[in-house]
Amino acid sequence: MRLILLSILQSLLLCSGQVFLKFALQQMGPFRWAWSLITDQLTNWWWLGCGLCYGAATVQWMYIIKTFPFSMAYPMVSLSYVFGMLAALLFFHETIPPTRWLGVFLIITGCFLVAK
Repeated sequence: MRLILLSILQSLLLCSGQVFLKFALQQMGPFRWAWSLITDQLTNWWWLGCGLCYGAATVQWMYIIKTFPFSMAYPMVSLSYVFGMLAALLFFHETIPPTRWLGVFLIITGCFLVAK
């Protein structure tokens, strides 16, 4: 159960980093080969949230793979797909077909089986 809780936290951090990345890229505007692209991004605070979430997720991941068998820990990363689907629904208002929800159910089931 401890592995599942730690993996949920790590997956939430990973997913949050992806959501911040998407928001940062949406605010970025068109890509151009110019210094102004870099200077414009220095005031895009979504990048900071992205980096902080990825950094925290990495530290959490290091703890998980040091503490638990790799064969149990690594499949738990797939929980981030579950949170990604929820983020797509909540933040980006995407329509998610039933087949994807079935996939999410199978991922969750698989994670519980691996953690046993």
